[in-house]
Amino acid sequence: MDGMLQVYTGNGKGKTTAAIGLAVRAAGAGMNVFIGQFVKGMKYNEIRVLNNIPEITVKQYGLDCFIEKDPTKEDIEAARAGLKEMEKIIKSGDYELVIMDEVSIAVYFNLFTNDELLEMIEKRADNVEIVLTGRYADKKLIEMADLVTEMKEIKHYYTQGIIAREGIER
Repeated sequence: MDGMLQVYTGNGKGKTTAAIGLAVRAAGAGMNVFIGQFVKGMKYNEIRVLNNIPEITVKQYGLDCFIEKDPTKEDIEAARAGLKEMEKIIKSGDYELVIMDEVSIAVYFNLFTNDELLEMIEKRADNVEIVLTGRYADKKLIEMADLVTEMKEIKHYYTQGIIAREGIER
């Protein structure tokens, strides 16, 4: 099977959730899955479940959430180390599905460049399906992708002051 490149982007809710759904489907089919989360460093509830599925490996390349402020030197170093590790993973072919969660946000906040990301993707083993998530996907990335899904926010209760709810958003 030749791997495709999928991009889930847009300002709507559900990009990570869709990628995790695909990870579970792939694991159910006996595929090995690697999920690298950029920017995220908090322990989300889905990780507790995913860690119990032997075919799925999850690693976070983020520290604390810096979305409200500028990234620190440590944030940049963590993301760059993650990108380097992800390059080895996609080259190896050991995982049939590799998800780079919030990678577009990492590019948007200049943790590494879009060109570095594209260069890395081009080095993947033939059998590796890659899914990239995050708002603000770069135009070049969209052009390179085989599938692009845009999550569009129509209405969200967050705008009414409702914060992230346990088990639903976190």
